Amino acid sequence: MDLILSAFEILMRWDVALALLAGSVGGVLIGAIPGVGPAVAIAILLPATFSMDPIVGLTVLLGIYGSSMYGGAIPAILINTPGTAVNALTTYDGYPMTARGEPRRALSLAYSASFYGGVFSVVCLILFAPLLAKVAPLFGSREIFLAALLGIILVVVAHRGQALIAGALAAFGIFIQTIGLEPVKYSQRYTFDQDFLGSGINLIVVVLGLFALSQAFVLLMDEDEKVHITKLRGGMFQGMRELSRHPRIATVSASFGVLMGMIPGVGEFTAQFMSYTYAQKTSKRPQDFGNGSSEGLIAAETANNAVPAAAMVPLLALGIPGEALTAMMLSVFYVHNVVPGPALFQNRMDFVVALYLALLILNVLVLIFLLMATKSLIKVVKIPNRFLGVCILTLSFVGVYSLRNSATDCVMAAAFGMIGYILKRLSLPAVPIILGMVLGGIMEVKLRAGMARVKEPLDFIDRPVSFILFLIIVIVLVAHTIRVLKDRKERKEAEWQTKTSSTNFGGLMLRRKSSFLKGRGKQVRARHSKLLRRLTDLF
Repeated sequence: MDLILSAFEILMRWDVALALLAGSVGGVLIGAIPGVGPAVAIAILLPATFSMDPIVGLTVLLGIYGSSMYGGAIPAILINTPGTAVNALTTYDGYPMTARGEPRRALSLAYSASFYGGVFSVVCLILFAPLLAKVAPLFGSREIFLAALLGIILVVVAHRGQALIAGALAAFGIFIQTIGLEPVKYSQRYTFDQDFLGSGINLIVVVLGLFALSQAFVLLMDEDEKVHITKLRGGMFQGMRELSRHPRIATVSASFGVLMGMIPGVGEFTAQFMSYTYAQKTSKRPQDFGNGSSEGLIAAETANNAVPAAAMVPLLALGIPGEALTAMMLSVFYVHNVVPGPALFQNRMDFVVALYLALLILNVLVLIFLLMATKSLIKVVKIPNRFLGVCILTLSFVGVYSLRNSATDCVMAAAFGMIGYILKRLSLPAVPIILGMVLGGIMEVKLRAGMARVKEPLDFIDRPVSFILFLIIVIVLVAHTIRVLKDRKERKEAEWQTKTSSTNFGGLMLRRKSSFLKGRGKQVRARHSKLLRRLTDLF
């Protein structure tokens, strides 16, 4: 109880309350605009948060992170265009509801499910906070190195069908992190006697380039879309009543979100599809899924909103981000000399609980705002793409320049923006680059610290936690290898069946053609002989 009271004291400040309100409302607005998303907004706001107190800056970013998925459901349901990438599954059942004249019911149900998922996640993590505080001290340098390595491996294998390129991009991120002065002896690496590379490549410059500038280029290149919005009919509070009829699906989906959020590199997509599949398999009306099923909409929205709070666990407990957004938040911690990891749970537990309470309050604020302002908020969907592109481009360059008042940073951000644009056009992931930069730095420092006590290779995994992490890494790699070999075998079988079926079809057509020609030849010869007999009779 004393811990919660201490956390409330941290939050009971006017600047924190203002940050909560700005983050929650801003996140909804950003999420409701297709093509922007929380990554772009957080990337733009990062330079501004460096001058704020840690709790204020993190509250703003958490507000945008946690509430953007609420807003992303609005265009997904009304115009079949997800506001954020994780709202793609919302279109499966949300838009069919709109098509049959129930847009307000769909929005109300999405808001209610999102609220339930967010609150469930935060409550679980507040209850488990004392346990995390006991587990965190068990992680030393070797354990954190293995956890960071596991994070990179999970990020790579999570990109099914693109694991090789994801691994290459993660390695590229690790390489970028090595440029500049190395952290132990301060010798220069890959600077080529260029002064601007001496301090390394700033993470925020890369983030703004890969996410914000690349998205601005995409919006500027694409044509503006004409949006038609269906009129809203019905009450906005009916979703609460409907959600109460499906407590099992809501609870299981939220649990999937919590579990998947804690695992680096997994995130919302896996949680969504697992919960959606579970809901469909256990539903009495599975044929409705994809055609406006309330259970499908509940599963998708509950799972994705349970992830943000859970994703903070590896970040706060170990200092290991599981995705690009938490990697950006890590930079805010470092700027204010608040180092996430076991020491944070031991010495600043009130700060950790304050962040979770901020997420809890955030969900309440967002729900109230959406129930009151949805009718006005849907007009945000009509903002032209190119206007958004110009705004993002301008704000991004202002943010980059404000970091160190350096025009060189702007040029580097533009270069990474082009790389990000190419990756988007090729449908390749940019997240491994960011995580490679962040986790690569953690791995290098912790490996050097851990190797001081290692005399034999097995000494690295001689403690229970390190041995368990090593076993998990081996299991993940073996499972991924088996899956790749299985996919390759299935692909070869499919190609063989296609080739065989096409060969059989070709042979069948050839035989039919030969048979037809033989029969046709007999008819022609018979007609010719009959005509010849007639001519002979005439003469």
